[in-house]
Amino acid sequence: MDTISRAGLSRRSILKAGAAAGFTLAAPGLLRAQTKELVVGGAASHKPWVEQVVIPNFEKKYGAKIIFEGTKSLVNLEKMQKNKGSQYLSVVQMDDPVMILAVKEGLLDPLTAAKAPNLAELVAGATHMDGMWANYLQPWLGIAYNKTAMKTAPTSWADLFDPKYKGRIIIPSLQNTEGLPSLFIAGHLATGASFAAAQKDTDAGFKKLAGIKANLLTIYTQMPQAYNLLEQGEAWMIGPAMSSFASERKAAGAPIELAAPKEGVFAMPSGIAVVKGAPQSELAFAYVNELLGAALQAQLVGPTASLGTNKATPKPAGLPADLTVHQIDWANVAAERSNWVSRWDREMAL
Repeated sequence: MDTISRAGLSRRSILKAGAAAGFTLAAPGLLRAQTKELVVGGAASHKPWVEQVVIPNFEKKYGAKIIFEGTKSLVNLEKMQKNKGSQYLSVVQMDDPVMILAVKEGLLDPLTAAKAPNLAELVAGATHMDGMWANYLQPWLGIAYNKTAMKTAPTSWADLFDPKYKGRIIIPSLQNTEGLPSLFIAGHLATGASFAAAQKDTDAGFKKLAGIKANLLTIYTQMPQAYNLLEQGEAWMIGPAMSSFASERKAAGAPIELAAPKEGVFAMPSGIAVVKGAPQSELAFAYVNELLGAALQAQLVGPTASLGTNKATPKPAGLPADLTVHQIDWANVAAERSNWVSRWDREMAL
């Protein structure tokens, strides 16, 4: 899954963001003096804002040529595996679960504050596995709701379990990355444990989830089909719901809104890393540093419906400044997900 889409992303908004971005850090003289080429592997859905906002500013500042290869995270992993020892990709922008696989195979060069100074300015939880990769933007998970059917926005994750919404709720499958927090939310509601603790002890979460089945219209694995039901009024709420996709549907005119529950929202993974043995490694770290900077992130959070990870990046419009953002322990997910999905399949069949 590539979590950042083109939520509400018009050509005008992209160009406006690009013009305003204005990188503030001075480019190293060494890089300015040469014309170099850097190949970045990312998600196909990222191409509009990367090519129209990030690349023009970077190329102007560093005098370098950026080639962005848009595909899926697993395809970028495969490219690194096949070219180990003679890499042509210098930077990868991939989902965190795939980053874990790349780390295990020794394919990434760790980030340090010396090579990417903005690394020191990130919020807690945005740097992973001793700096092997970092998050530059974070789409967030809240509750999407049909504003025609619901005159009052949901305020709590507990609303998904309220019996008055019998047959009106859709949740993602645990096979979907955005479905994982369902388990942590249920555990928190069942025991009062912190969301961090609920990620480690999921038994209570599974038992609590059994109680939501009467409320479920369906469990989805295909997100567009779920949103069709929401937009038609068959479903009233989807939760957890991805900010990037919900915002894109809202921008297209769908009668939906996305609410941030009082307990907080969950950050979804959008990682960036330097490939081990990368060509133009100094330029690669500079590219990563720019995407971790507040100046660029501030211009991207709105068009991508995401949260910035730099402490100085303001929240997107419509979200409270004191919004609580919960991070997911992706290493724990990688270790436990297979068992979780097996139990989910046994206990959550409708």
